Amino acid sequence: MNQIQLEEMLKAFLLEDIGSKDVTRQSIFPPGQIGKAEFLVKEDGVIAGLDLIRSVYRLLDETIVVDVQVKDGAIVSEGDVIAQAKGPVRHLLTGERLILNLMQRLSGIATLTRRSVKSLNDSTIHICDTRKTTPGLRVLEKYAVRIGGGKNHRFGLDDGDMIKDNHIGVAGSIEAAVAKVREETGHMMQVEVETETEADVIAAVKAGADIIMFDNCSPSEVKERVSLVPDHIVTEASGGITLETLHEYAGTGVDYISLGYLTHSAKALDISLNVSISE
Repeated sequence: MNQIQLEEMLKAFLLEDIGSKDVTRQSIFPPGQIGKAEFLVKEDGVIAGLDLIRSVYRLLDETIVVDVQVKDGAIVSEGDVIAQAKGPVRHLLTGERLILNLMQRLSGIATLTRRSVKSLNDSTIHICDTRKTTPGLRVLEKYAVRIGGGKNHRFGLDDGDMIKDNHIGVAGSIEAAVAKVREETGHMMQVEVETETEADVIAAVKAGADIIMFDNCSPSEVKERVSLVPDHIVTEASGGITLETLHEYAGTGVDYISLGYLTHSAKALDISLNVSISE
């Protein structure tokens, strides 16, 4: 996401939150009153989204000065101050909720991703996300996955051909579905096929798939099906894998494990903002 796209997104979010004006803060604080703000972490985790502090405050008031204490990807502990800001109290508080909502969400995803990578404990297998993201936040949430040590699957329907069960059902077979996709897309587009059985895997190999996904397979099934796939074809396991069972897939030989829970079930990391009047 470029800076223009980010600013347009944040403008929309601010308009949703502020409406016509921030009535509470305008009632209490005079326009010129200067304050200091501290962003405080209230539980251990991995921080992500620090640049959003500057981006949001820049839209509200360019005179606000932001001092970031750590970098995205840093492991933080309860009580850590991760950033400070100084400027008009009205604007420090008006941007509070949007900044915290986004940073808590992204830091929660980064924390869960880091935990998943450590749980798997197999450097030969990459943890990656899915398209099960919050509408409007996909780019930011996928960024958080990378910050946590994971990889990104496709961003949308236009940057990768992924043939799933419904596509295969309508096309008639894996071979027919792959052939139709090859006719319509150029040589730069990779084709992934979702498989449910050993027969599906064999058919996907014969059809010339670039990536083969093993859907809802146990660790032993994944290991068996990896052996059916030539080395030049990338393999992926997905479906039914949880943080509690992830370690069981270590050593299976699969290249990627895609986890929807990284983005659809991440718990927000608790971060607060404390504002005081500047002397």
